[in-house]
Amino acid sequence: MTKRIFFILFAVCALLTSCKQKMEYTTVEIKDPVRHYYPILRGQELIIIGKLTNTGDKPLLIQDVQPSCGCIVTDFKGKALIPPGQFMFVTIRYDSKKNVGKVEHSVRFWGNILPDGMAQLRFDVNVVPDASYHHDYEELYENSLSARELRDLVSGIGAETGLGYYVDK
Repeated sequence: MTKRIFFILFAVCALLTSCKQKMEYTTVEIKDPVRHYYPILRGQELIIIGKLTNTGDKPLLIQDVQPSCGCIVTDFKGKALIPPGQFMFVTIRYDSKKNVGKVEHSVRFWGNILPDGMAQLRFDVNVVPDASYHHDYEELYENSLSARELRDLVSGIGAETGLGYYVDK
């Protein structure tokens, strides 16, 4: 009987003092967290590469990645541990089949991130329906030999970054 009570007490103590370690909070930086992409035709896929850098002095544990829409898929599987000073790339694919007009979406990264456990990459893009009767400026841009000149005229922002998007100043 005493062995049984001892075993039960041992089991309860083992459960209460489990090996689960609480991760300390750290800071993260997302390269260009707010992005404005150039217009795309409806049905085109927009591929976005997000770079998360652990800028703190504790390991960063990304537990979940949540897109704001079912039209967004990421290559994130399971959990990811990023040591201090290191980074991770996440590929985000946006499918524009079901959208027309300006769309704004976000992808949230959940983990031991200061201040509230979440970091976010936001983007917007103008999805243009296919113009079956005439060419619009997106099609001209895609087929033009002087694409850089046409993009500068249409967007009005001047020189490109070479990244396929622009950010607020």
